[in-house]
Amino acid sequence: MTQLWKNQTSPSVLAPFLALLFGLLLAGTAGAEQALHVPSGQAVTLGEVLIDDRSGKVGETWVRFRFIAPQIGDQGGDVPYDTAAADMDHLCQNLVLPYLAQYALEPARVVISLSDRPVPFGTSAPDATQYFEAYRPENTLCIWEAF
Repeated sequence: MTQLWKNQTSPSVLAPFLALLFGLLLAGTAGAEQALHVPSGQAVTLGEVLIDDRSGKVGETWVRFRFIAPQIGDQGGDVPYDTAAADMDHLCQNLVLPYLAQYALEPARVVISLSDRPVPFGTSAPDATQYFEAYRPENTLCIWEAF
């Protein structure tokens, strides 16, 4: 698994990407975490982007976009799954597709996850609320795939 970006890295690593997506970002101070606009209005930040080569199978690369969305939590969260699912669709169409184009990535699948708190990839966290959706990027569309 290749990690393309993680929130703890320098914000300058994402400067070209963030400039491309300026319209999606809320105003904030330089170097601070930026919340992304989503239809529900909840605060969502990008935690990390991972590339999974699916055991080296040609045409089976997956790119995982892992977001932190504290408002989905079972403990005090007020954004239910159906609302969060629309946010994931929006993130795929408006953030993921431009990201893939910017970095010339052509994955077979994109997985978007929302978690109410940071959880290391592949780690069990029974107290965390996490939602996942998979998409097939096709031309200018994110096609939902049953996960």
